Amino acid sequence: MLLAIDVGNTNTVFALFRDDVQISSWRAATQASRTGDEYFAWLESMVSAKASINEINAVIVSSVVPKVRFNLLHLCERYFKCVPLEVGSKNCLLPIEIKVDQKSQVGADRIVNTVSAYDRYGGNLIVVDFGTATTFDVVGEDGSYLGGVIAPGVDLSIKALHQAAAALPRIDVAQPSQIVGKNTLECMQSGFFWGYISLIEGITKRIQTEQNKEMTLIGTGGYSLEFDQSPGLFAHVEMDLTIHGLRLIYDYNRKNTYG
Repeated sequence: MLLAIDVGNTNTVFALFRDDVQISSWRAATQASRTGDEYFAWLESMVSAKASINEINAVIVSSVVPKVRFNLLHLCERYFKCVPLEVGSKNCLLPIEIKVDQKSQVGADRIVNTVSAYDRYGGNLIVVDFGTATTFDVVGEDGSYLGGVIAPGVDLSIKALHQAAAALPRIDVAQPSQIVGKNTLECMQSGFFWGYISLIEGITKRIQTEQNKEMTLIGTGGYSLEFDQSPGLFAHVEMDLTIHGLRLIYDYNRKNTYG
């Protein structure tokens, strides 16, 4: 069985595959201090309801947090008797071309999302990922990664405003009933919700103007469903985009390495 691990700055997602079929997935807070032994104990309790953890014999990892790498390597080598395939490493083949100045600096998650989105929807895409940062990734007609935009994430912005202005509360993201708020909470909700809608609409419009073509918008990440409440913002919302891409990259390497 294949274990796919997507390590983000805030959360880490683990997904289990048997014969290309996803059995289940689990989410945990990303903690650089968590040891390989702790990972295994936690995973064993999660996996046991679906399969035997001893069936795992292959692992693929996408990580934007370098500090967790050693402990994940320990997990794989000690408990799964394998060396994980790491997206972004020299031994990881990609089914797409990366057309940017410094390829090594492109986040692994952005590469994986590009592979996944192209597989599902073809080319000429903009993938908007709501994570710790809000990223916009441009996928060419042939599936190549053309670059993108990085903006502050929603939670990061909410936290920064709350910490900088003592009188302003921490809020949840929700679509307000009207643009003009009648109290502090409504004013803040309107600013964040419609502010990010305008951010998405403005940046994606400028990208399409620069590319001189219409492009399909794909939403993914924690807040994509909340912002999808705005009609017509995204053509598709895919919550499992990165995990699907990890499986595709693993399959591509398996076929092209072992035939």
